Amino acid sequence: MNEQQKLDYNRIAEAIEFIRNNFKEQPNLDEVASKVHLSPFHFQRLFSEWAGTTPKKFLQYISLGHAKKLLKGQQATLFDTAHETGLSGTGRLHDLFVNIEGMTPAEYKNGGTKLSINYSFAESPFGNLMVASTSKGICHMAFIDDETKALIELKAKFLNANFQQKLDLIQQNALFIFQNDWSKLAEIKLHLKGTDFQLKVWETLLKVPMGKLSTYGDIARQIGNSNASRAVGTAIGNNPVAFLIPCHRVIQSTGALGGYKWGGTRKTAIIGWEGAKTDTSQL
Repeated sequence: MNEQQKLDYNRIAEAIEFIRNNFKEQPNLDEVASKVHLSPFHFQRLFSEWAGTTPKKFLQYISLGHAKKLLKGQQATLFDTAHETGLSGTGRLHDLFVNIEGMTPAEYKNGGTKLSINYSFAESPFGNLMVASTSKGICHMAFIDDETKALIELKAKFLNANFQQKLDLIQQNALFIFQNDWSKLAEIKLHLKGTDFQLKVWETLLKVPMGKLSTYGDIARQIGNSNASRAVGTAIGNNPVAFLIPCHRVIQSTGALGGYKWGGTRKTAIIGWEGAKTDTSQL
């Protein structure tokens, strides 16, 4: 590490410490940049390079962590939590939770007890599936070998939610994709819980066309962080919605298929199936 890199590191470390100690005041970009004697533009770029996220997002994560601790205590109201976190009101607290946690503060406080999830089992060209949905959209889809084990794993992801085995319209619209009914694609809604980075990766995967392939490096560049190929791979490995979020379309830069959460053989079959369907549609 050269002298400039040491200076940059120390500045970012000082900025992180300042945000952690002063998050209740919700300091803006100018205030934090001034603390480390940089212009807002230069500080934003430098912080993103070193921390892997923007100063604003880092502040949100710190604020969210504090809010979650308060809500877990079960004594704090949503208003009290917003106030103690330095947010202007429960509306901002709500937005913070929904944007990062994928659930409302009330749902988090109650451990998901107000979250109702329907689930069902279905067949696909690539094996049996479990698909689950909330009122907002598909929250889970996975290729499975054992229905009992699959249900246990689903419940572990949504502790204290209310589960009902029921095939609803949201799930039906999603499953139409295996019947080549592409007209239903616009009707498929997703209800995802993940970090900002994960959500950005999953959103980028949705833009990879059927019959086409991308690489981990390509995805990293598209989200504006060309050095994040490994982190992209981890986010792809945590994809909660098989097939609909097409992580199977991402391969290594060498041309090797790479890993797949639901098995390499299945990944090969899906890529081949999509390629054949695309070729047929172009005849």
